[in-house]
Amino acid sequence: MLRTALRNVLAHKARLIMTVLAVGLGVAFISGSLVFADSTTSAYRASMAKNYAGIAVTVDPKSPPGAPADGPVNVLDDALVSKLAAVPGVAAARPTVDGSATLAAKNGSPMRADDAMGKLAAAYVPGADGKDSRYPLTAGRAPRTDGEIALDRGTAAAGKYALGDTVTLATNGPVLRMRLVGIVKTDDTRVTSGGTLAVFDKATAQKLFAAPGRYTGIDLSAKPGTDQFELARRVGALLPADRAEATTATAKANQQSVFIDTKTSSYSRLPMVFAVVSLFIGSFLIINTFTMLITRRSREIALLRAIGATRRQVVGSVLAEAALVGLVASVLGFVLGLGVATALPGMLGTADDLLPQGPLVVGPAPVLASLAVGVGVTVLAAWLPSRRAAGIAPVEAMRTAEQPPSTTLSRIRGAVGAAVLVLGAGLLFSLSDAKDASDENLQTAMFGCGILVIGLIVLAPLLASPVIRLIGRLTSRLGVAGDLAKDNALRDPRRTAATAVALMISTALVSGLAVINHSSSQALDSQAAAGLSADYVISTRNTTTAIDAAAAQRVAAVPGVATASAVADSTISTGAFAKEVSGVDPKTVGDVMKLRFTSGSAKDIGPGRIAVSSSFARDNHVRTGGQIKASIGPGQGDRARPYTVVGIYQDNPTAQDVLAYRGDVQQHSYLRNSLQRILVAADRGAASPALEKRLRGAVDGSPLLKVQDRAQLVQEQAGVAGDLITMVFGLLAIGVIISALGMINTLAMSVSERTREIGVLRAIGMDRTGIRRMIRLESLTVAAYGTLLGLVCGLFGAWKVSGLANGAIPQYTFSLPWGTLALVVALSLAVGAAAAALPARRAAALSPLQAVADA
Repeated sequence: MLRTALRNVLAHKARLIMTVLAVGLGVAFISGSLVFADSTTSAYRASMAKNYAGIAVTVDPKSPPGAPADGPVNVLDDALVSKLAAVPGVAAARPTVDGSATLAAKNGSPMRADDAMGKLAAAYVPGADGKDSRYPLTAGRAPRTDGEIALDRGTAAAGKYALGDTVTLATNGPVLRMRLVGIVKTDDTRVTSGGTLAVFDKATAQKLFAAPGRYTGIDLSAKPGTDQFELARRVGALLPADRAEATTATAKANQQSVFIDTKTSSYSRLPMVFAVVSLFIGSFLIINTFTMLITRRSREIALLRAIGATRRQVVGSVLAEAALVGLVASVLGFVLGLGVATALPGMLGTADDLLPQGPLVVGPAPVLASLAVGVGVTVLAAWLPSRRAAGIAPVEAMRTAEQPPSTTLSRIRGAVGAAVLVLGAGLLFSLSDAKDASDENLQTAMFGCGILVIGLIVLAPLLASPVIRLIGRLTSRLGVAGDLAKDNALRDPRRTAATAVALMISTALVSGLAVINHSSSQALDSQAAAGLSADYVISTRNTTTAIDAAAAQRVAAVPGVATASAVADSTISTGAFAKEVSGVDPKTVGDVMKLRFTSGSAKDIGPGRIAVSSSFARDNHVRTGGQIKASIGPGQGDRARPYTVVGIYQDNPTAQDVLAYRGDVQQHSYLRNSLQRILVAADRGAASPALEKRLRGAVDGSPLLKVQDRAQLVQEQAGVAGDLITMVFGLLAIGVIISALGMINTLAMSVSERTREIGVLRAIGMDRTGIRRMIRLESLTVAAYGTLLGLVCGLFGAWKVSGLANGAIPQYTFSLPWGTLALVVALSLAVGAAAAALPARRAAALSPLQAVADA
């Protein structure tokens, strides 16, 4: 039986090639993701090892018990450096002053402004030879004064800076401008993967990131033969236990490994999604292929049964064929996966987040996963056809090569499919009253959509006849070829459904995600500028940065500015929950925010008097004129005071949950007396790029601040859906490829089965063009059937999920992306037309007499 299986694989290798390609595609994503993750992790660790090259122990400050919230009491000074340098086993002690600095490129645009990890700043600490081994110079000289700076080569190139240029930057305060005097080299992973590095003289770095005469760390190198753990113990004994700690370089590297593993694991999630989808869709191609092969070989199987082959041997023979096909697909997929692993760094990396370069690392996991998945999925998908083959009675199979479907089985299929479909729809309808996107509701929605798809898959053969007859009304208008195409698609509903299922699944996924993405994008666009009447918003990029009052005054004085209203943002607590509060000027807030009060007015806001949103009033059971006990600012829960509610307004994302007097908010904010936003209303007709440029100048062009008009706010929010868009079109591409393979395979086998029929058609007068048209229309009919089912399923699922999205984003409304849906339909039908090209040509090339003779 094993020899029989091998002979069958070789005999039908042309028909199994599509199955190999479909499975190989899924295996490629899995093996490629694993190889990519291993290679990226290895490259990160290799680069990280360079960071700690020559370092045995690091000394870092830490906060003692009861220390103030604004930072630790730093004891790392020159005296401690000298003391540690004298410890037995220490070869050298190098102090470090590290921090974060946001740079602006030469054209004024911020560099890595929103990345907290990739904006490094450090001190140039020369050794006895006058050079800093950590940051070796490649051009120019080291910075010596507070007006000089050095950059690494990548940062200088990205910012278009040359020696002698003025560099604009900010740490956590006013804008600084320094002259570029040197270019350095670094192996720090955070910089080489797209980050920035600014190097200052030691005194300037201490002033910016520590304190005069203080350091943020001390790196110790060890003498040959010294154990780093023993050295750490010796150094730790000399440190104040509550103010500094010694850590081995190995421990530091292990800490970095956790971060690296987390980062690289996130990179492989998207390819894994593609892998699962491609294997799931490909499994239907496998089932369809083996079912058709078994149908054609039913006489052969009957003969085997007649001469003594048992059911188990027949099943084993079919599964052995599947295992051989899966093995070939695994090898092919693994080879393709190496190409995927090579391409992923360029696809997942961006100009602001480059991935480290390194050789491909091929461990045992990708090889074993390729074999297990490729063989496992193919064998599992072939199990049902193998059971069908074993169930063929020898005498019945010898009578006919094609058995009609059992009426009883069809009824059972219909009952099961209907039950599953109702269950899936019921789960989705159960979310009709759910208004929050909790994990439980999201899981229910995903489970319901999955059950709905399974129900449609089960019912697909039964739905094929009525739906294809409906589609056939269009094809019948194209003449006899259209009628024959419809009849051919109806000849075997199970085969037609199995062929269309791959396209149905991909269409359902893509259409559903496209609708959710489109609706979410529109909601986020509306939310970005909702409640805002100002023309520009000047805001900070992170919570540790503030806008100084002087900048607000300068903005107000810019020509073309009608109103500049400063806002201080913080939190307000009324018990166990904290909400967002905006500190505003009641005289100007109405000019920059669209506030719709149901009672009271913003003009009544003042010291001790607040206005609240409708939802806040409802949750806290307060009315206009009432009082509420609350505390403003973090860590102020034990200092609650009464506030009088002077107004209630409709929920407004710009105003947030509570509007309070700005002085009250600034007094208790995390950054005392700070501002987080300036809302700018321009004079009529004054809004222009020139005004925006003047506004940037009013805040000194600080890279820590954003100056955005309403369109830019909307565009920023739209960027949130970028990953989902990538997934949508990635899934569409996978579905299109696998569906095309399935249709080509099915049509090729169908043409082979209908050789005599095609010969007769040619003999009675149908020309080659008619034969080609018939095959193409048949393929288009199957494609239209799968597309229609997929659209219905995807749109229904997206519609029922919209309630959850509306709870998370109040502006969310169900909206159809007509352009995307039209593209999906067009591509699906194009797949049908393209898949028929080769089978139609082969059918048209048949000679009438030869076709009848060979059949």
